[in-house]
Amino acid sequence: MIDYETLRIIWWLLIGVLLAGFAIMDGFDLGIASLIRVLARNDVERRALLETIEPTWEGNQVWLIVGAGAVFAAWPLLYAAAFSGFYFAMMLVLFALILRPGGFSFRNKVRDPRWRNTWDWIITVSGIVPTLIFGVAIGNLFLGVPFRYDDTLRLTYEGGLIGLLRPFPLLVGLVSLAMLMLHGSVWAAMKSENPIGARAQRLIGWLAPAFAVLYAAAGGWLMLAVDGYSMVGVGSADVPSNPLLKAVGTHARWLSDGPLGGWACVFAGIALILAALVFWCARARHHRSAFLASSILVFCTLFSAGFALFPFLMPSSLDPRSSLTVWDASSSQHTLGLMLVAVIIFIPLILAYTTWVYRVLRGRISLQHIRDSHSLY
Repeated sequence: MIDYETLRIIWWLLIGVLLAGFAIMDGFDLGIASLIRVLARNDVERRALLETIEPTWEGNQVWLIVGAGAVFAAWPLLYAAAFSGFYFAMMLVLFALILRPGGFSFRNKVRDPRWRNTWDWIITVSGIVPTLIFGVAIGNLFLGVPFRYDDTLRLTYEGGLIGLLRPFPLLVGLVSLAMLMLHGSVWAAMKSENPIGARAQRLIGWLAPAFAVLYAAAGGWLMLAVDGYSMVGVGSADVPSNPLLKAVGTHARWLSDGPLGGWACVFAGIALILAALVFWCARARHHRSAFLASSILVFCTLFSAGFALFPFLMPSSLDPRSSLTVWDASSSQHTLGLMLVAVIIFIPLILAYTTWVYRVLRGRISLQHIRDSHSLY
């Protein structure tokens, strides 16, 4: 049996991988939805652009479902605190994610241009809102979330949706938006014929530098102007979870004082290099290489945030001692061990069928095919 401390680290890494998997696999779907009115200029082009993601978006969201389920089972205190603190933000995200398949299903049911134009705007909003809110949520983790536990571990949250929209989290939200728009543009360049592909390629030339500038600005702000959290009194990492059995300081720097701050900087540097590589590959029309670089960029960006926060999962701005960490927010050792066995069995299956599906659906979407099938819609 793996010891409790090691299991907690393994599950911290696994949650990061699952969330990164969602950002990579569903990220280009969100990016395409955000840019549908920019990349496609008429009805045929928009239908063709949507065809690049319609067959796979449901499978891509498996990563979100698995990630949320894993957080519920592996980190129940984090799940409860996050759903209390980000309740209205999560409702907005869910509402937007529900609208997206509605747009896919209903857009082509009526030929009226006003009907289709309305659904195009709905699809655009359904891409922008979740992407922005995900980034805002991560930004708020660095500032601390207004919750606390009493001596009986009853949770109290004092805040609202507007309170989350502070300058630094909004900047992180823009980083998220630029990153997934870039990811979506790379996908569109790889899967679409001209003129959609040409527009996507030109947009990559703007989005890659925009991401790099916003990401560097967020990193500089985090390093110089955001007070971090640090563990002052560290108890045993091999005991049952209780957030109140520790002391936390609030005058540290996330990147310089955190135990994995150096790795956060390394991954951030790799992400910036990859942004340049995506730009170069797109200019050279190496679209598959550009998509691979874009996927790794998303992974490195998310893990740079995770490494910077470690060992904190959700810091508390009301009572730093109530902050949730890797060592005091997990399920029991037995539960983590059983779940690890399930992950070892099912994640390879998910990867296998995902690989098979994308292999079957490889190739570009033809505008002529969309025109020929116009009578069906």
